[in-house]
Amino acid sequence: MELLKLATIWAKSEVFSTRFFIFFAIGFDIAGFLFWRFGKTDLAKAYIYPSLVSGLLLLAIGLGLFYTNKSRIIQFKKEFRTDSTSFYQSEIERTESTLKEYTVVFKVIPILIIIAALLILFIDTPTWRASSITAIAMLIIILLVDGTAHARIEKYNKELKMLDIEIKNE
Repeated sequence: MELLKLATIWAKSEVFSTRFFIFFAIGFDIAGFLFWRFGKTDLAKAYIYPSLVSGLLLLAIGLGLFYTNKSRIIQFKKEFRTDSTSFYQSEIERTESTLKEYTVVFKVIPILIIIAALLILFIDTPTWRASSITAIAMLIIILLVDGTAHARIEKYNKELKMLDIEIKNE
């Protein structure tokens, strides 16, 4: 039962965390609307579409992860009751696979931030500048939320492995 409890706590934490994507998505969309409504300069007007697009991307990420992890809570209970050993093994494999994916994320996103920063330096038009700055802001948000998610899944993976050791020692 400890295994199911661990999995459920992890999934509930993920559900909570993904709400931050949704929160920031709403912020970007509000910013886009405010730039549209009150923007007077070319640069202010150039922020409209990048802000709205970033908001939509963050919203898609947030909602997708929210519903995936929300349904996992129910799925965990079913899988655990069906075959707890198989459930345990699938969770170990899933967490290790996800940890490898995070390694890629934490290498690719900083490179994208550097590229966007270089675009600000070398292309001096309002559209490119606004797009680059908005992209940097969005990517930083993704790094912040994914950084906490990475720490959680790493902890969950270690707890799963410790649980295996405890089961074997009994």
